[in-house]
Amino acid sequence: MDASIATLQSAFRQGAPEAVLILTAFVVFLGGAFRPGKLVWGFVCLLGFVGALLVVLWHPFDLSKCVPTVSVLWTDPLCHYTRIVAIVGGVVLLLASWDELPHTQAADYFACLLILTAGVGLVGAANELVTMFLALELISIPTYVMLYLPRTGRPAQEAAVKYFLLSIFSSALLLFGFSYLYGVTGTTNIAAIHEAFARREVTMLPGLVMAGSLFVVAGLGFRITAVPFHFYAPDVYQGTGNGPAALLAFIPKVAGFVAFIRLLGFTGPGPVLSAIEVGVEMPLLLWILAAITMTIGNVLAVWQDDVKRMLAYSGVAHSGYMLLGLAVNPYLADKANGGVPAILFYLIAYGAMTVGAFAVLQALSTDNRAVSRNDDLAGLAETHPGLAMALALFLFSMIGLPLTAGFAGKFQLFVGVLSTTAPAESQMFRWLALIAAVNAAIGAFYYLRLIGIMYLRTAIRPLPGRAGLTGVLALAACVGFTVWLGVYPAAVVKFTRNAGQAAYPVHHLAGRP
Repeated sequence: MDASIATLQSAFRQGAPEAVLILTAFVVFLGGAFRPGKLVWGFVCLLGFVGALLVVLWHPFDLSKCVPTVSVLWTDPLCHYTRIVAIVGGVVLLLASWDELPHTQAADYFACLLILTAGVGLVGAANELVTMFLALELISIPTYVMLYLPRTGRPAQEAAVKYFLLSIFSSALLLFGFSYLYGVTGTTNIAAIHEAFARREVTMLPGLVMAGSLFVVAGLGFRITAVPFHFYAPDVYQGTGNGPAALLAFIPKVAGFVAFIRLLGFTGPGPVLSAIEVGVEMPLLLWILAAITMTIGNVLAVWQDDVKRMLAYSGVAHSGYMLLGLAVNPYLADKANGGVPAILFYLIAYGAMTVGAFAVLQALSTDNRAVSRNDDLAGLAETHPGLAMALALFLFSMIGLPLTAGFAGKFQLFVGVLSTTAPAESQMFRWLALIAAVNAAIGAFYYLRLIGIMYLRTAIRPLPGRAGLTGVLALAACVGFTVWLGVYPAAVVKFTRNAGQAAYPVHHLAGRP
């Protein structure tokens, strides 16, 4: 009893980084109401990010005395990874959005960004279904506001409403799935749910487990823009500003995949959640989801003549690549190569190249002219050679060319898919690797087409846009991460492997009929 009480009390200390972010958000919300401004509250927001990061790095928490089946939060290496990625990503997104924020609404945007970042950190720490759901909503609700703030026209209103309605629908699906998991296990604690599956306590209810799993996959599929839950993305990206579009492309994917990893039991404080053992073919479902997502995303991206819509479908395809790691993870004997660590690495690589691409679009846009269509980028290498080079680098990384972050990420995912140890499933995953390779070639076509437009065509109407200081800093950070992860990925690979292997005993599926 004493250990359980101490564990519950420790939640306040385990949630310290998120408390710093939320308290800073309260200050910005309140201060912005009396004194609107961008510089002051942007600086306060940065201080909040720095304070939270210092708490994460210099305030390690000892879990040895905590009871996993009682703890609300679990601050293991996966949580550590999620918090660092969320905070660093939040800083880059703040800088990338700076130039397009109205002076009177900047404080609200900054405060929402702080709360959203806290939500991502709590997703990484969540050890309760209730905590997980509240953390995901802590991401969604500020996003509704942020989609609308930079632009208040009809397209921005439509984008915010579409995301709002579909996000509520996905949350309902997720909550319904959670209710099934609670119903069959009798607990909302994620570690306790994993133990119930490991002890075969739910073998008499395979239908309910299957239904709950499907609803959970559907609810999280919306956040990672997996097919068929992706259809909101092109319209929302096109209608909102570049900064919110970059945020929407990156942050929900981090939260969604980390939530998948937690709920599937691939890392955490208890036994693996092997839904296969109770009749749910989760790897097969993820196999199908990965194949369909990457294929539809790439094929539809080919037909787009709007850069933001193309990036939306590109994001769908990249979610399909990352689903490879989820599908193959249970069948890997060596969890360090492929699987969860590969997903965690690819999330960083994807964030750098995608946020960087939107930062280039923002640097080229003005209040009177938003750059969005492919033709707007014609002759960019002549008028803005630096920005053209940066965008080309991000597109090369999305293709997966060597010495870029995209290559290092795809290489790890593909190695994992080809390293399955289960004889019955190895052929199935070889086919999945072939599908992924074909999709990478399709993606190369529309990425190279855009590069050709920038370098081989003459500008129809030269773009006057110039990046401000904050935009340059955001671009420099994205370029730096894209090159660093491609040239010397070892440090980040070690970081992601540590986060992805902080696992409890894994049930190897080799030889399972």
